[in-house]
Amino acid sequence: MNPPRLTVRRIRARGVEVPLRLPLGTSAGALRSAPLLLIDLETEEGVTGRSYLFCYLSAVVPAIATLLGELERSVKGDRIATADLWGKLARRFKLIGVQGIVRMAMSGFDCACWDALALAAGKPLVTLLGGTPRRIRAYNSNGLGLMAPEAAADEAERLLEGGFGAVKLRLGYPTLAADLAALRAVRKRLPDAVELMVDFNQALSLPEALERGRAIDSEGIAWIEEPIRHDDFRGCAELARELATPVQIGENFSLPEQMAEALAAKACDLVMPDLERIGGVTGWRRAASLAAERKLPMSSHLFPETSAHLLAVTPTCHYLEYVDWASAILAEPLRIVGGEAVIPDRPGTGVAWDEKAVKRYEMA
Repeated sequence: MNPPRLTVRRIRARGVEVPLRLPLGTSAGALRSAPLLLIDLETEEGVTGRSYLFCYLSAVVPAIATLLGELERSVKGDRIATADLWGKLARRFKLIGVQGIVRMAMSGFDCACWDALALAAGKPLVTLLGGTPRRIRAYNSNGLGLMAPEAAADEAERLLEGGFGAVKLRLGYPTLAADLAALRAVRKRLPDAVELMVDFNQALSLPEALERGRAIDSEGIAWIEEPIRHDDFRGCAELARELATPVQIGENFSLPEQMAEALAAKACDLVMPDLERIGGVTGWRRAASLAAERKLPMSSHLFPETSAHLLAVTPTCHYLEYVDWASAILAEPLRIVGGEAVIPDRPGTGVAWDEKAVKRYEMA
């Protein structure tokens, strides 16, 4: 790979609040809109790389934007060499720690850098990384939160639009009986060939997870996601040993180093890193190597536009998590055909703004 020479000129950040087409209720709280931070990395050569961050809370958006201003002061005038820039920024923030919103800001910047490099090269990101644009199997992760069983079954049927062959259900109701009622209502309504994943969003203690995991082992589930606290690798390892259903974790891995700790502890059967936590494209590539070493299937968490490119060059590519949260502000949203994400055959990641929509949803 011989990326073009580009120089950092400016980082622009704008917050938007995008309403969700399907509100999402989880054991950790309800989500009716997505607070996104849009990043434009301008270069001296006239190329602008773009990315976005999902900020979880609207109040966090201006804080990350402020951090991006500090990033700009640190790297303005530097050549875009992604590993070098990550190292420089890691040293800059060493005393406060490359964690939390610092890591998110750095990751968003890294993704924008890779987009700029691919745009300047006139290639899709996947091609710049040594692959070719192709379709990536996806599961529909929109909606399907905590709700009455029949309402969940109705929504699950809606999620099959676009030809999806897999959907994800949130669990973590107050009781095992309620979890089973929702799960069985959804499973009964879906065709047998459709895979069903379940996500507890860290709702359970280890004893509860063992009890509920054993209870749903025979329910035809593709994986059990984050049943307990995400960083309890010893507990996760016990679940992976004791349960027949694969245990999926990874959206909360903080950089590849923590993923390496989890894999050393045998904490899971499957992994699904998140771009803004694993360290952007640069961190993802290292994570993919770790998964390949242990032959662990690797899926993505959120950010389907860029993640599709990365999964196409991930040796143990498993599933793309599809959410449409950014589609409302994108000029050309990611297409799903026959349940697969279609990587666009155009330069960059495919992330570009619909400026009219951005203005409509822009935060004050």
